Amino acid sequence: MKITVVGTGHQGLVTGTCLAETGHQVVCMDRDADRVARLRAGDVPIHEPGLEELLVRNIEEERLSFTTDLRQAVADCLMIFLCVGTPVREDGEADISNVLVAAREVGEAMSGYKILVNKTASPPGTAEELERLLRETSGQPCDVVANPDFMKEGTAIDDFLRPDRVIVGCEDVRVREIMRELYSPFVRTGKPVLMMGRRSAEMAKYATNLMLAARISLMNQVADICEAWDCDIAEVREAVGSDGRIGPTFLFAGIGYGGAGLPRDVAACMRLAREKGVPHELVAAVKEVNDRRRTQFVERIRAHFGGELAGKTFAVWGASFKPRTDDLRGAPALTVMDALLDGGAAVRVYDPVAGDKVHARYGGRVKVVPKYYAALEGADALVITAEWNEFRRPDYARMAALMRSPVIFDGRNLYTPSVMRENGFEYYSIGRPKA
Repeated sequence: MKITVVGTGHQGLVTGTCLAETGHQVVCMDRDADRVARLRAGDVPIHEPGLEELLVRNIEEERLSFTTDLRQAVADCLMIFLCVGTPVREDGEADISNVLVAAREVGEAMSGYKILVNKTASPPGTAEELERLLRETSGQPCDVVANPDFMKEGTAIDDFLRPDRVIVGCEDVRVREIMRELYSPFVRTGKPVLMMGRRSAEMAKYATNLMLAARISLMNQVADICEAWDCDIAEVREAVGSDGRIGPTFLFAGIGYGGAGLPRDVAACMRLAREKGVPHELVAAVKEVNDRRRTQFVERIRAHFGGELAGKTFAVWGASFKPRTDDLRGAPALTVMDALLDGGAAVRVYDPVAGDKVHARYGGRVKVVPKYYAALEGADALVITAEWNEFRRPDYARMAALMRSPVIFDGRNLYTPSVMRENGFEYYSIGRPKA
């Protein structure tokens, strides 16, 4: 099948590359000529494990190509995937303007029947609006499918190739079968392709991320209770996660979730509830608890230093919002670094892949170092804000020798408090007794 993907961000690149990997002829379109030129050369502008290898192979096999010419890309295909951003405004309303602009441009380029597949997170009713827009703009027959993605940054390739489920919101029986056939290579192990109404499919994306965010926020409140009563959240989490009704995922206490998806979709759910007058105290609490995690963490740092951060030097390990990505959107590290800088502290940061983006954001205000031990030299404290694997088993003696004072604020609970105490560290973690 000939497929066009509009947008070459994280979602678009993974979608286009994985569809090409199963033999489809895929054209990825973007208006950014420099980005397209880089992609044609096999230079991937985002960090996603496994993506570059697949992308280069499919370019060489002539199944994957890149263009800035939307009209040509639309003319040669049956199916068009919309993979453009839908940020949330300050009031929580989803900004679907990029989706509408892309759909209008697709409509203007259409010369016959097309299937438009919207993969972006969009509020219920968006697919109907897109269908009206396409028909008005093009005068051609079309179908619009709501097909939300559930890819996680850092594991997006595996999530696409081996999904837990595929959700297809579509009204036409024939289009449903086309979508079922499209995704059949990815669900050969029996994972379901769930067919439903378009509004339900659109809401499923929001509901899934809201549920995941709620688990994180609830476990973080349990962590606060654990600290107050001298319990260990790691032991409590193991007990809770062993319950088959609950399961172990998304139960790790820390400084809260970040990224683009969870904050966006929690805010969108709040907005959808407000618009229809639906009480949503629990949804609002999910966001409130998460926002408070960061300020509590910063206050813990301030309290240790008697409220005075000026003149202190802090090492920060991990800047991206999670491991295996260079994405800084919504990263807790940014809140922490901003507070340290505002307090007059010096900040040295190491991140395995996001260093360039940290430098682009802060310039000379933050020193980005190429190795993680280098960040510790003369530091008054180490702050851990992302759980990269290379941070899990460090040389404690080397760390203590490099630091001015052996103090660690661990926002991801990487270490065992008793082990840190034995190695001479003053160790603050989340939901566990202080070492």
